Amino acid sequence: MQQRAEWSPAPQVEQWSELALIPVLATVAYYVLPAELQRSSAVQFSPQILAYGSLALWIIKNKAASFRLGLAWSQLPHGLQWGLPVGVMLGAVNAMVILWVVPRLGSDIEFLRETPHARMPVFIMLPWAILLIAIGVELNFRGFLLGRLMALSQRSWLRDYPRLGSGIAVIVSALVFSFDPFMVSTFKHLHWIAVWDGLVWGMIWGRTKNLYATIMAHAVEVIVMYSVLKLIW
Repeated sequence: MQQRAEWSPAPQVEQWSELALIPVLATVAYYVLPAELQRSSAVQFSPQILAYGSLALWIIKNKAASFRLGLAWSQLPHGLQWGLPVGVMLGAVNAMVILWVVPRLGSDIEFLRETPHARMPVFIMLPWAILLIAIGVELNFRGFLLGRLMALSQRSWLRDYPRLGSGIAVIVSALVFSFDPFMVSTFKHLHWIAVWDGLVWGMIWGRTKNLYATIMAHAVEVIVMYSVLKLIW
């Protein structure tokens, strides 16, 4: 697992990386809105809608978009090698945190039974819906948001401090992921778990530039947690 996917010569300088700032600003803006507006489903989904719209515009503007996102077919085997063990590890740790640590801290987890994920039939969630969600989320938060923030850092004063620039991009993308309005509304106080998930997945993407790795890690983690919760509950 030491092999690293290298960037091949790009046909052009990346264009419109600034589009990644739109979902960041939309997420921040959500938290300054009145509580009444924050409860609106349309408002909660607006950062994600803007993110996917920005991603579509960015793809139109840039050649070799799949490569820049980390989706070259040649990267698939390496991505599976990274993603599977990381997903199993995170899934086991997070299941333990949810089932044993959080209740002992006096926090409620019963609301998880009423989330859209829990109410969906098992044969749909496992594994098809989980995989589709992982693909969409990783495409948005790691391939697009994190990747474009890293590209922006390379065109700023941070280019002289590449580790700092990459670190800031990973932290920002993890926080935007964890504080996504739908995430917070659905998983309440447990949305904080997504911070370390986002940091781990972000570091994997930063190291490998391989989106298959984070998709696999994300999907396997959720499959493990979902299966454990279903078996115990």
